Formats: sequence, C-alpha cells, structure tokens
Amino acid sequence: MYNVALLVERQLIDLDADQILALHEGVDDQVAYHMLLPVDASPAALSASMTAFGGAQFVPLEEPTAYSRIEDELRVEAQQELDASAALLTERGQQVTTKLVDYDPIDALVDLVKEKSCDEVIILTEPHIVREFLHLDWTSRARRKLDVPTLHLLEHLTFDEQAEM
Repeated sequence: MYNVALLVERQLIDLDADQILALHEGVDDQVAYHMLLPVDASPAALSASMTAFGGAQFVPLEEPTAYSRIEDELRVEAQQELDASAALLTERGQQVTTKLVDYDPIDALVDLVKEKSCDEVIILTEPHIVREFLHLDWTSRARRKLDVPTLHLLEHLTFDEQAEM
C-alpha cells in the first residue's frame, strides 16, 4: 500500500482530484489517500467572520451560545466540504480516509504521516505569496518537520497555470 497524506485548505474540485490521481498513475502499489481539512474555529476566525457580517467593528455577541453555534456551523460546513472532496476520489475508484482537524494543521499532518506511515504528502492551498516568501506557509512548515516528499499544489489551477505563477 502506498499511503499519501493530503492536507487541503478547502473543498476539492474535479480538476484537483484528476491532478492528484495523475501524480500516482505509475505507482505499482494500491494508493490510499488520507485527507485532512482544518476547521478554523478560533476566536480570531469567529471575530473575522462576524466583522464581515457587520462592518469593520467587531461587537461581542450577547447570546452566550452564539460562539458555540457558530463553531458548530463551521464544523458542519467543513465536514460537508471534506465529504464532497473524498467523494471525488472514491468516485474515481480510490481508497480515502478523512479527518477534520481542529488543531494546528501541520501538527495534525505530522501525526497522520506517522500513524499511516505515509510515503508522501500533498498540500493543496490557494496562493499565499507573503507566507510562502517568508517560509511560513503550510508546505514550508511541513517540510521542516517531515522526512517524506512534500508537494505543494495550488487548488483549482491546472499544472500549467501553476507553472506560470
């Protein structure tokens, strides 16, 4: 079994699934994909989402259960994205496991690589130019902590489009 860890920032589309599978066409063993999707339920994320709804100033919610309800909604949305992403791979005949992550995504990735004895890691994100320049992006952080090949792909872009960036 050839185990591949996938850390995704958001829901995959058909293009992403096809490109992931294309990378493993020559692998002799059966490939198993182990997908992680972070749930961003931190207070900062909640504040940012609330600010987006109400303007530039954040006003704390008066209802004590509001934060909990928002966290639950974020988790449900993330699970739906993760399920849809996994379905794209399983529809193509692939073996997939999934997990929502509610702690540091790189720590979760390190745990997954150890647990599943992953042979490689693929990280799919949108471009983060400043983070990448400063080597603070997920891929740079993962490469410092892992001893397996780690590939960064840009979500929703063809390989040719990624090469042009």
